[in-house]
Amino acid sequence: MSKRRNERVSNGHRRRQIRARVLAAYDVCAICGKPVDKTLKTPHPMSAEVDELIPVSRGGDPYSFANCRLTHRICNRMKSDKTDEHARALLAGKQDIKPSSIPFKTFGI
Repeated sequence: MSKRRNERVSNGHRRRQIRARVLAAYDVCAICGKPVDKTLKTPHPMSAEVDELIPVSRGGDPYSFANCRLTHRICNRMKSDKTDEHARALLAGKQDIKPSSIPFKTFGI
């Protein structure tokens, strides 16, 4: 069984540099538009996180400054590997998530 490499931690020094650069460059969440308090620590839902515009799981580069931006932790979790519009809809309470293309069905029961 092959293990997939986590691109974000395979080169920790470079990722820390990008994180520091993004934290210095931006003050507002790219998803909700509200200010980000950079003094809050990681488990807090409103703490600062670096989000990839094109997720790593979809081929995005985690080391490109152009692909990284500042978000709240909660906004980034809502976005997951979807679009910003999806996260904004969830934050606004307009849960318009399309159903899966594979229907849930049990056979023979």
